[in-house]
Amino acid sequence: MAQKTAKPVTVVLFGATGDLARRKLLPGLLHLFQSGLLRDLQVVGTSLEEHTTESFVEFAAESVHEFSGDDGDIDGWPEFSQRLHWAPGAEGAAGLRAAVEKAEDEYDTPCTRLHYLSVPPKAALAVVQTLQDAGLSEGSRIVMEKPFGVDLATAKDLNRHLHSVFDESQIYRIDHFLGKEAAQNILAFRFANGLFEPIWHRNNIDHVQIDVPEELGLEQRADFYESTGAYRDMVVTHLFQVLAFTAMEPPTSLTPDAINEEKNKVFRSMTPIDPANVVRGQYAGYRDIPGVRHDSDTETFIAIKCYIDNWRWAGVPFFLRTGKRMAEGARIISIAFKEPPRSMFPKHSGVGDHGPDHLTFDLADQAKMSLSFYGKRPGPGMRLDKLSMQFAMKDTSWAGSVLEAYERLIYDAARGDRTLFTSADGIERLWEVSAPLLENPPIIRPYRQGSYGPNQIHQLVAPYAWRLPFEREWRQPDSFT
Repeated sequence: MAQKTAKPVTVVLFGATGDLARRKLLPGLLHLFQSGLLRDLQVVGTSLEEHTTESFVEFAAESVHEFSGDDGDIDGWPEFSQRLHWAPGAEGAAGLRAAVEKAEDEYDTPCTRLHYLSVPPKAALAVVQTLQDAGLSEGSRIVMEKPFGVDLATAKDLNRHLHSVFDESQIYRIDHFLGKEAAQNILAFRFANGLFEPIWHRNNIDHVQIDVPEELGLEQRADFYESTGAYRDMVVTHLFQVLAFTAMEPPTSLTPDAINEEKNKVFRSMTPIDPANVVRGQYAGYRDIPGVRHDSDTETFIAIKCYIDNWRWAGVPFFLRTGKRMAEGARIISIAFKEPPRSMFPKHSGVGDHGPDHLTFDLADQAKMSLSFYGKRPGPGMRLDKLSMQFAMKDTSWAGSVLEAYERLIYDAARGDRTLFTSADGIERLWEVSAPLLENPPIIRPYRQGSYGPNQIHQLVAPYAWRLPFEREWRQPDSFT
């Protein structure tokens, strides 16, 4: 039986007719309702577009029919549609207050109010002011979309304004990467298994790669991206958060405060980003997109070598890479273990020919893990081959229980669980270590669409090699090769 929240939940969705709401948030709310996780739910939509409740319901119907899965969510649409309401943006704070009160009329008990700001960053503070003017801030929770500033000064300014209306405990800065089951499985894998926790250490681990190439381009987001770039858009808000899960010390418990404290310790231990350890790139054709300057030096690709200067990780390089219009879309974490001495093995035995042993987490929607190692090839002599053990979430009986990342995070925010959200201190520290790079960025290197980035990435990672592209494909469940 699904675990339900203790109180009814009202989600006030700002930017309710935007692309994120259409593709993820409205279908996700329907799934949470139909699954029973948020059964006592009301949704109040609002945006600058002119709508009525009836036309908003029509918009939502198109969204959920296009983007919901085939797991029975649509069966709940008739009842869910009765829980959708509209607050015209032109009516301001008073109209918003009236719409929320009308939506909550059927409940005798106070509702948990969750304000989801699916709006451009420049509009966020105006929404916060509207919530204060409407008297809807006290006791509520606010979900913020990235970016959380563009440097240390703007992040501090944003947090100062937010804290003038909301306490830090009410603010949920969302990172959908951490909402993925595979990302959370890193914690379970590390801390629940006596086989791996003792070797999660600089004595055993050679280097770590966090690699998030994307096939998509920027035709629809060029105006936003020109003032942001790959580093601000992806590294600070996503890849560094995944790095913290990978590198953190064991928390004292699985409570949000304990986990966030260990994440923030990782950020405090990070050394400032050295521009000499960064490759910035821009895909060919980016400057031809409408809205992009003809001489733009905005990076659509970035690769970084960074370090965590603490007892566990001193000297271990972390390589981060992400970019647009690349050869494939992927989200992997790869842990490379140090190689043992090879003196006992005969020449040409094959040991080490395929690089070090790796533990690989695939953070894609169909989560997978792989542990590669050397084993003896059957037959005479000592000839070794690279082998692997693999696990895929879809092969288990739990596969149907997996929540999409936004669904998981909305549900956690409704329950008041801040484990997978980012704190003000953490964000400000990340902008602090970013300062040398932002003040003195390396030159832009061109790269071909459909590649893995500029050639300079190989110099950055040397003497190692990038794990992507994989030499071997993931095995299919029915394959024994």
